[in-house]
Amino acid sequence: MDVSFIILTWNSERYVEACLSHIKAALASTSMRYEIRILDNGSRDSTPALLRRLAAEDPDRIVPRFEPENQGTSGSRNILSAAATGTYLCVMDSDVELRPGVLEGLLRALESDRERIGIVAPKIVYPDGRWQKSIDRFPTLFDKIHRFLRLRQIEAREGLDAESWDEPRYVDYAISAFWLVRRDIWNEVGQLDERIFYAPEDVDFCLRVWRHGYRILYVPTVSVVHHTQEISRGLILNRAKLNHVKGLLYYFMKHRYVLRRPRFQVGEIH
Repeated sequence: MDVSFIILTWNSERYVEACLSHIKAALASTSMRYEIRILDNGSRDSTPALLRRLAAEDPDRIVPRFEPENQGTSGSRNILSAAATGTYLCVMDSDVELRPGVLEGLLRALESDRERIGIVAPKIVYPDGRWQKSIDRFPTLFDKIHRFLRLRQIEAREGLDAESWDEPRYVDYAISAFWLVRRDIWNEVGQLDERIFYAPEDVDFCLRVWRHGYRILYVPTVSVVHHTQEISRGLILNRAKLNHVKGLLYYFMKHRYVLRRPRFQVGEIH
């Protein structure tokens, strides 16, 4: 198998069928061998029934797994990655739409420097085409507070600059709404930290990728659409927000910094 798609669902009936349809359409004209491993985290809507129908229609490609309760982002993706058979893992959210040519472009970028590149990620846009903030520096506590309060303004300002980017660039981290990573690097770095239930498991993994001597490459010349649901944003206290705060506190304690972010030698892109 060339690529294993790693997808989680949780009350995702509005998005998941389109997500899988876009994967099939994007790869229809390629010779790529792929599987779609998808885990439902105790959805209470029609998502489980929908996945069973889609798997029955394409049993050779779609491999669903059903959990009675929400296992969290890290644990669920670890379950799927352990079962995956692909040389490459494509971690993506169930509300993402893959476009034709994106995976091929990311594969070329990933293989352009096997010694240094650990993860590649595309530009991510909202359904209306606006740039979505999906890359950043490793966060400090002040960064997280600022982003929580002013994400829309930050996106608008940074998006103006980002729209002119026409070459790949190294970034500290990319959100796991869409990653492409070689399976051997995933195994070397180690699985996602299951002590983080939901966020920032992606930041933690990217930091560990850097510490293993690899880099995160952002490829702005290809893009995917993300119908982001932002379940941990807003002022209303909910379980997702509490888990996010707990995850952040654990992340800062684990990596022993709060105000001064880790820095690495970047080097030139070959």
